[in-house]
Amino acid sequence: MNLKQKLLVASLVLGFSQAAVAADPIKIGVSGPFTGGSAPMGVSMRDGVKLAVAEINAKGGVLGRSLLLIERDDEAKNERGVQIAQELINKEKVAATVGYINTGVALASQRFYQEAKIPVMNNVATGSIVTKQFADQPENYIFRNAANDTIQSGMIVHEAIENRKFKKVAILADSTNYGQLGREDLEKALDKKGIKAVVVEKYNIKDVDMTAQLLKAKQAGAEVVLTYGIGPELAQIANGMEKLGWKVPLIGSWTLAMGNFIDNAGKNGNGTRMPQTFIQDASTPKRKAFIDAYVAAYKPSGGRMPSAVSAAQGYDSIYLLAAAFKQAGGTDGPKVRAALENLNEKVEGAVTTYNKPFSKTNHEAITAELTVFGEVKDGKVVLAK
Repeated sequence: MNLKQKLLVASLVLGFSQAAVAADPIKIGVSGPFTGGSAPMGVSMRDGVKLAVAEINAKGGVLGRSLLLIERDDEAKNERGVQIAQELINKEKVAATVGYINTGVALASQRFYQEAKIPVMNNVATGSIVTKQFADQPENYIFRNAANDTIQSGMIVHEAIENRKFKKVAILADSTNYGQLGREDLEKALDKKGIKAVVVEKYNIKDVDMTAQLLKAKQAGAEVVLTYGIGPELAQIANGMEKLGWKVPLIGSWTLAMGNFIDNAGKNGNGTRMPQTFIQDASTPKRKAFIDAYVAAYKPSGGRMPSAVSAAQGYDSIYLLAAAFKQAGGTDGPKVRAALENLNEKVEGAVTTYNKPFSKTNHEAITAELTVFGEVKDGKVVLAK
């Protein structure tokens, strides 16, 4: 074989190897609770993510590469989330991770992505501090497309104080990081209105009786109960009020839209209100297509998504990342981060059409203007009138 032939063979081999590299899938981690009390949120989020990936891959993927999901159940446990983050970064070599349902898990885990310069798209966890954990560093790799608790607490308090003119407010929050950080945000929002809650009570995950907390609120003359909690315990509040023969409005964070609250509270949940970025209502062609695809793929009981907000935000998080990979021309972490901070193309999602949703100093895609009030009505969430 002469030199010319050797060079030709070498160039062909190099070309094949480069093509193989180019064809390698882009790995994306998906971390959330797929079992336990937070599972309706985690599973809905994961299913929304899977829908988006299937759609993108059916159209040829991103930069000629398919997207490959690496799913891990963090069980809503901080220590499990930490283990998963290290595994996804060091073993699986993910280009990014989406998910985090629980604020505590996000805060414990995402520091490893920050150190590795790999973007994280929080698509459900709403603790106000989540995207600010590393805001003092030159580059911040933590993004979010969910309505943070500062937005939600402000809306909840406005609804109770301004719209409904209540003066005596009770707060019931669970003992998780999510519940207690949300409770702090509620108290700050109330303070701005010159109001102090007449009762602030805490409860634990898996508590089945809220009588003691509710009695204190009733005896203090509370006219409304504001909640911040992540699981089915929320239904115990509505049911406990019924047992006491005490019916006052229940207004709380977005988790009151979860299927396990609606089903466990039954008629006692009717009228409950909560901020929502997405309601399972085919109000736009994109939303209709998303809802139809979700119901067809996963056949949820009664056609109702267990957590519509989680599903929609999970779906959108993949499209936001895909746009960033495309703009960055690859999966290099710093380049993807920079692309997210200045996305050139509009991204049509189920929640909204995102137009430059992030900047260097603002990693929150969802604003108060994109958030509405939902209301529980006969087993489903509808737009509050």
